[in-house]
Amino acid sequence: MGQRAAIHARVSTADQSCERQVAELTAFASRTGHEVAGIFRETASGTRNNRRERGRIMELAQARKIDAILVTELSHWGRSTQDLLDTLHRLAGWKVSVIAMSGMTFGMMATMLAGIAQFERDLISERVKSGLAAAKARGKKLGRQPGHRPKPDKLAPRVLEAVNEGQSYRRIARDLGISRNTVAGIVKRHRDGA
Repeated sequence: MGQRAAIHARVSTADQSCERQVAELTAFASRTGHEVAGIFRETASGTRNNRRERGRIMELAQARKIDAILVTELSHWGRSTQDLLDTLHRLAGWKVSVIAMSGMTFGMMATMLAGIAQFERDLISERVKSGLAAAKARGKKLGRQPGHRPKPDKLAPRVLEAVNEGQSYRRIARDLGISRNTVAGIVKRHRDGA
């Protein structure tokens, strides 16, 4: 007896049909020696979270009732690169493979997708750095500006009044919703004449 496989066919809109995918995947299962444990047809956008048939296959995988999931393309299984990677890792933990008719399997795809995911993270980081550099070049001051303390400056009179009344820094901080260090800073600036 061959490995038990779930066939997953997905189309995006109701005017499309899963039947071509089902026929191709059934023939593929026969050629590769997989015993078809179930055929799951789904009409849903690839980006939707609520994909009931995919959820049913994941339940079968977790219960160890299947060994493989057959799809025509890996893009029909995952909602995004990260979702595909996460799902493939969960399935690998249950010893279940996702096999695309193109011949790609989890190991090959995971390596490739991990590289793509890292590339996407690097691009985002590069864009942020580039944006900061461009803002700096336009003369924009980045980060917290020295000497600019809107909340502490606004609360300074109340802090100084409470200190003069003999209240502890801790109590003042708690009552005003600021840190003890902020209270100490206000008092220090007042004593230094700033």
